[in-house]
Amino acid sequence: MPDHAADTLAPHTLAHVTGRIAAAARLAGRKPEEVTLIAVSKTQGPEAIRPLLDAGQRVFGENRVQEAEGKWPALREGLAEVRLHLVGQLQSNKAEEAVALFDAIHSVDRPSLVAALARAMDRQGRRPDCFVQVNIGEEAQKGGCAIADLPALLASARDAELPVKGLMAVPPADVEPAPYFALLAKLRRDHGLPWLSIGMSGDFETAVTLGATHVRVGSALFGARA
Repeated sequence: MPDHAADTLAPHTLAHVTGRIAAAARLAGRKPEEVTLIAVSKTQGPEAIRPLLDAGQRVFGENRVQEAEGKWPALREGLAEVRLHLVGQLQSNKAEEAVALFDAIHSVDRPSLVAALARAMDRQGRRPDCFVQVNIGEEAQKGGCAIADLPALLASARDAELPVKGLMAVPPADVEPAPYFALLAKLRRDHGLPWLSIGMSGDFETAVTLGATHVRVGSALFGARA
């Protein structure tokens, strides 16, 4: 059955989040349209996603290739302007599927994945935008390349003709994220990249004030996951 509560709530939550992004951008002397809101719809079913589509949201993020394959072809039907971003870790053996489905990939973090994506892009003639993920907090359990390895990985990606547009990171949990956001913003500037994917539901306003061009917001739009 349709979730009428979600239908009613979606325009309000979307307007609230976009309003907060706009206010943070203006506070930093930026234009709100410089920031892309990625609605992270991982674990959310079509019944939760459609109200946001109806409310005008057109950029969504998923963590897993297989989950996205199961729901997005039908959701995108007739909506050519919808853009889908892969914001979770990507296994090299899923590169073909990721290139076919996604418009941007935020988790390029190792040479083997660069090679797999380059082969898939060459075969398909399709080149999704790429972000290099940096392990900004040097956490062993997280994906992302080490800061020291970033120049070599960027060079490898450029040699492979990946369309690298920016950097992405997830700062350590339960600490002030601003220093990590500022460091990634500096790295982005140092390497001449236009885009910066930082900020999630709990800290996207801070991310916007520090230069985020893409924020990945899930629970602030969809509610807490079960």
